[in-house]
Amino acid sequence: MENLKKKTFWTIFIIISLFAFLFAIFFNVQTYHKEYIGILNNLTRMRNLTMQRHEPIDKDMKPLNDDLRNRKIMDYEIYTFILNSNNDIVDKISHSDNDISNEIVTKAKNIIASNNINQVKIGCLYWTQYAYNYEEGNSLMIVNTTNTRNMLLTNLVISTFLIGLGEVMIYIISKKITKWITKPVLESFKREKEFVANASHELKTPLAVMMASIDCLDVTKKNEKWINNLKSESDRMSNLITRLLDLSKTEYLKKENFKQNNISLIIEKRALTFESLAYEKNLTIKTNIAEKINFFCHKESIDELVSILIDNAISHAQEKSKIKINLISDKSEIKLEVINKGEAISPEESEKIFERFYRNDKSHNRKNGRYGLGLAIAKNIVIAHNGKIRAYSKDGYTTFEVKFKKNEH
Repeated sequence: MENLKKKTFWTIFIIISLFAFLFAIFFNVQTYHKEYIGILNNLTRMRNLTMQRHEPIDKDMKPLNDDLRNRKIMDYEIYTFILNSNNDIVDKISHSDNDISNEIVTKAKNIIASNNINQVKIGCLYWTQYAYNYEEGNSLMIVNTTNTRNMLLTNLVISTFLIGLGEVMIYIISKKITKWITKPVLESFKREKEFVANASHELKTPLAVMMASIDCLDVTKKNEKWINNLKSESDRMSNLITRLLDLSKTEYLKKENFKQNNISLIIEKRALTFESLAYEKNLTIKTNIAEKINFFCHKESIDELVSILIDNAISHAQEKSKIKINLISDKSEIKLEVINKGEAISPEESEKIFERFYRNDKSHNRKNGRYGLGLAIAKNIVIAHNGKIRAYSKDGYTTFEVKFKKNEH
């Protein structure tokens, strides 16, 4: 259920965030494009006006059309430098209210000196200071793009800030939408768990009466077979109810019952209790447990987790093989591994085996009184401790790996 909530939340969060990012990108791109086209159009328009001159007064210079000299541009600082055939500046015009500064004149001379081809150069408006349209022996138009650059950078900073602020709002909204969407599922899941727990409790008493009554029956040759069948199935039913109750308990573990425990000692003791069972099946248990690893946990549940994993490893191990139990720790996490050589788990089954009542070998599990609840209980315990559990097979060995974050309380 936690996975469902996480997937729903992140799906909503990513979708809304993506729309917000796309809107911000679209806004900045559109603004940039508008400014770029505005600068380009003004440079082109001014160049066209320089071509509209009267007949020449002499061979070096043509008189300017009054339309060019009187043309004012409100949105940009544009300057026109008229050149003679030797590329000398013979006239300067400001098309804004600003006077032509020495800096602009110096910039014009540098452009003329460094360019030997006619070109329009605007550059990236986010860091360039000047754009120009240069035609050798005719004219040079320069646009001071400083204001445009500052405006674009301001828009970029503001949109980035708004995106950051928006992400907080999107996070809150996504949480609320997730809660609203998953509420019916959570209620249904809760009712299902309550039903299982209540049904198990209700069945426990009449089943105990039935088992006690069976024990009181007189066994004869005629009814021995049927009485044994009743005892066998009653025991199976009792075991199933017990496991269902265990499953219900692990789904409602309370943090107030968690304490600092020496998890190394818990695992070491539990491994020792399984040595006799392993010996009966010609198996050996080898442990590699780091000492004195403390973990904030529910002691009984961790003990149950280790029991389930070791029991599972013994049940599916090859004869005369080893069961390896490793416990290691670093600064951030605690890792428990239970490894056996035997039946491999396919990638398709690696998630299914933790589902309730899942059994990949039904005949084997029924014969051994198993119901596919052990690993489901183990997963509930791990999740209750904010950990992760997975199973995989490699090179003939199957590993159940549990990871807990340290100091999670």
